[in-house]
Amino acid sequence: MKMSFRHCALASAVVVSSLGFTASTQAALPFFSDKKAEVPSLAPMLEEATPAVVSIAVEGTQTSRQRVPEMFRYFFGAPQEQAQERPFKGLGSGVIIDAEKGYVVTNNHVVDNADEITVKLTDGREFTAKKLGADEQSDIALLKIDPDNLKALPLADSDAARVGDFVVAIGNPFGLSQTVTSGIVSALGRSGLNIGGYEDFIQTDAAINRGNSGGALVNLHGELVGINTAIFGPNGGNVGIGFAIPANMMKSLVDQIAEYGEVRRGLLGILGSDIDAGLAEAMNAEVNLGAFVSEVQPESAAEDAGLQAGDIITAINGRKINSFQELRAKIASMGAGAEVELTVMRKGDEMSVDVTLDDATEQTVTAAQIHPALEGATLTNGSDGAGNAGVIVSDIERGAPAARIGLQSDDVIIGVNRVRVASVADFRNALEEAKGVIALNVKRGNSTLYLVIRQ
Repeated sequence: MKMSFRHCALASAVVVSSLGFTASTQAALPFFSDKKAEVPSLAPMLEEATPAVVSIAVEGTQTSRQRVPEMFRYFFGAPQEQAQERPFKGLGSGVIIDAEKGYVVTNNHVVDNADEITVKLTDGREFTAKKLGADEQSDIALLKIDPDNLKALPLADSDAARVGDFVVAIGNPFGLSQTVTSGIVSALGRSGLNIGGYEDFIQTDAAINRGNSGGALVNLHGELVGINTAIFGPNGGNVGIGFAIPANMMKSLVDQIAEYGEVRRGLLGILGSDIDAGLAEAMNAEVNLGAFVSEVQPESAAEDAGLQAGDIITAINGRKINSFQELRAKIASMGAGAEVELTVMRKGDEMSVDVTLDDATEQTVTAAQIHPALEGATLTNGSDGAGNAGVIVSDIERGAPAARIGLQSDDVIIGVNRVRVASVADFRNALEEAKGVIALNVKRGNSTLYLVIRQ
């Protein structure tokens, strides 16, 4: 086939020559012009944007547990469950959002359970990355690399995005080197997809495939509009429906991770549903989109601000919302203590309500989320008998891995490898940084002891 194409090209040249065109005639024809036409192109923008989009390679181990048949437990004294560790490797994408600090944002599912994270730039340089924190519910993770001559993407105001805006997806699909695809914003505020706990996605028809996760969705100014996170496709391939986490939502989350090591969600304190035409008519409201407040929880931020059951919330900080799910996602991505202006329809009248969000961060966590060896323990923030802040083992399952390393109920963990920890967040960060043997400094009553975890 290649030979045929080359022959056709040569034949065309012979025919043109045989027509006897003079030099002046050739110059007048468009395909003989010496002037380079100004062709519209995304290339200048991409030359500036693509150095900020990186490839991410991860390695780690996943622990799977299988229940041991009762016969083996009876005859051989085997445990109820048998743990099996399997190594894994993965690939994804990421975006440099702060060149001076070396901050790289990606999806949580790209780096989840990873023991080693390698970030590769378009110029071929490679860095070992440290995970500063992640949020499973919104699928965001923040990494840090050496801030050595990096290029960051500027952030767009994703709340200003419109359906029909041209966008470009940049990432590393299927392990290929950096790839660029283009399309438009197909929809905004997508939720109810069961992809994550908090959904407020930008939908695009720019081709997104496996490996694009964590990559950039940029506008024609080269500004970051969103972080590509998921596709809708029966066979795992692109069918023109992809989803990105809005840049504003991402920025709010990573700011919290950078400051606290975790996301401290805002809490409004209401229950509700989407507004529809029937409900709007029943409430005498001339709106068909928004969030209907069915209940205001007592002693909540919503009650303090004066919200009432029957209110219809139509906008947050002047930006319209379409559904209760969109309201939930936007509120959850804002930090505890954030001041929010809500536009509310009440009995047919529009009004503004100022709210200071409560802290929705769960103070109690299942320890297996932090380290496999701690499975079976429930941890909560607290203090020892002397009033020193630490991590309390509030509950522990008999025979669980956490019990086998020696933890007991009411133990207070105050250190990891001689690093002081005063909260669950501190404990998580210390364990992530610890390598090899881990020594937990524990207060038990009036005694202090060390419990060892061998990895």
